[in-house]
Amino acid sequence: MNHRIETLFGTEYPIVQGGMVWCSGWRLASAVSNAGGLGLLGAGSMHPDTLREHIRKCRAATDKPFGVNIPLMYPQIDEIMQLVVDEGVRIVFTSAGSPAQWTGWLKARGMTVVHVVSSSRFARKAEEAGVDAVVAEGFEAGGHNGREETTTLCLIPAVRAATSLPLIAAGGIATGAAMLAVRALGAEGVQIGTRFALTEESSAHPAFKEYCLHLQEGDTKLLLKKLSPVRLIKNAFRTQVEASEARGASEEELRALLSKGRAKRGILEGELDEGELEIGQVASLFNGRPVQTVNQVMKELTSQYFMALEQLNQCDPDLSNVSST
Repeated sequence: MNHRIETLFGTEYPIVQGGMVWCSGWRLASAVSNAGGLGLLGAGSMHPDTLREHIRKCRAATDKPFGVNIPLMYPQIDEIMQLVVDEGVRIVFTSAGSPAQWTGWLKARGMTVVHVVSSSRFARKAEEAGVDAVVAEGFEAGGHNGREETTTLCLIPAVRAATSLPLIAAGGIATGAAMLAVRALGAEGVQIGTRFALTEESSAHPAFKEYCLHLQEGDTKLLLKKLSPVRLIKNAFRTQVEASEARGASEEELRALLSKGRAKRGILEGELDEGELEIGQVASLFNGRPVQTVNQVMKELTSQYFMALEQLNQCDPDLSNVSST
């Protein structure tokens, strides 16, 4: 079995926790790292001083590797990049921008750099920029998504064919069976967002977690493609977004709609009607389930993975008796 992801990050398992806004603070990141995965701090919702605080608290809470996810559209990007270097962070995931901007600068300072892509074309560009690995994130994901709407099932083999880099699959992955499925398609590890966003250690508001744990199929929708596509849960704010997009609202109008700290209000503060509520499609699989700890999730993921693998191994490998029609 290929272990390039574990070797690259120094982890026990090839499981990365997504660096999600308003969810991925030091408690979540350190818990995932302590449980054998790679925890990521979500810099996208942190001011520089806040990020510095979370890096230091994370380091105090774990002696295992952890990293920082940095959206390249961050307004204070120069300051943030220098900050992670100064604080001795060794692993950076970049997203929402061109990897050519910062990869060389980070690599020259001893960083392991991973870039999030939504297509095989962007995967090739990331490889050309010199990244150490790529995360291929499909349409099912909850955070900032690709405009192409390519599902994970289609995206992973396409990216695998396009690049020889270590490949991490993301989008719609929340069970051990899903981990095995994407490995069969060519992924060597997984990045999981939604499942970890709804754990006890996530910094998301309890009301947000409970709301997400009662979603049905179809309760999320990919919107805001004129800005940066994101998957939103049904609520009053999403209704406003849908109405605005239906009448052809401009980028400026949509930005004005978002400019009131919507994501913070919804995810961190638990404003379920007027807040921007982001979560992946896979949340509906856990309808009615209780909020779990990171340790419970990690144990469940690994046991499910090996159970699914064993079930496959018990299947009859001889398909010669299957007739074609």
